[in-house]
Amino acid sequence: MHPNCKRLVGKVAIITGAAQGQGKAAALRFAQEGARVVCFDIQALEKIQHVVDEIRKLGSDGIAIQGDVSEGSDLDKCVDSTIKKFGRIDILVNCAGINILKPFLEQTEEDYDRVMNVNLKGPFLFTQKVIPQMLKQGKGRIINYASIDSFVGEENCSAYVASKGAIKSLTNTLALEFAAKGININAIAPGQIDTPMLRQFTDGHPEVEDWMIKNTPARRIGRPEDTAAAAVWLALDETDFIHGSTLIVDGGWLCL
Repeated sequence: MHPNCKRLVGKVAIITGAAQGQGKAAALRFAQEGARVVCFDIQALEKIQHVVDEIRKLGSDGIAIQGDVSEGSDLDKCVDSTIKKFGRIDILVNCAGINILKPFLEQTEEDYDRVMNVNLKGPFLFTQKVIPQMLKQGKGRIINYASIDSFVGEENCSAYVASKGAIKSLTNTLALEFAAKGININAIAPGQIDTPMLRQFTDGHPEVEDWMIKNTPARRIGRPEDTAAAAVWLALDETDFIHGSTLIVDGGWLCL
């Protein structure tokens, strides 16, 4: 990208799960494109602030906000702080997600509730919180992180798979509701991406990583930057006619 071709100058983006992994990669990529970025995460404020410090080194600006995506009061605080600081909200990236890796019969009610609260309730609530501001502005972009598991099953991830199937469906129905009102709502479906979540499967199990690479036609594990680039593309003005799509970023995994 040429330094003088920043494509999101003047835009304000809220990104959840921004302290690490795909959320952090998205926050930095949006900043590189000129957006001001509000980094929201449940992790320690110091870790979130470190990402904001990196954003400022890239020549943009941001805010670090600690909170839980499943707590409406935390989301209100984030929205209020964003409008107070930047005066607008152009983009919401619902990236925060968790997976509790257990066989189905070992999954507890608490496991199910936590996964659903973060992966589904969080995007549902945050979208409700930002859309009124986007409607005032007459325009907005919401990008949900779904998964290849929105399309296929995965062993020992029952609650996670259910949540990601629901995110794809939520994206479709919200796009239908708001397409005529200037708000584009789409999703990204990452494949095997090198994040702390993926390392639940691969740490100490090199044969699992080898299997993932073998079953990815691109013959590599994805990088967080791969999905960040897709999120930026869905946030651009030239993708204005894309509503309710789920962009698969999986190195060809679902082609097999």
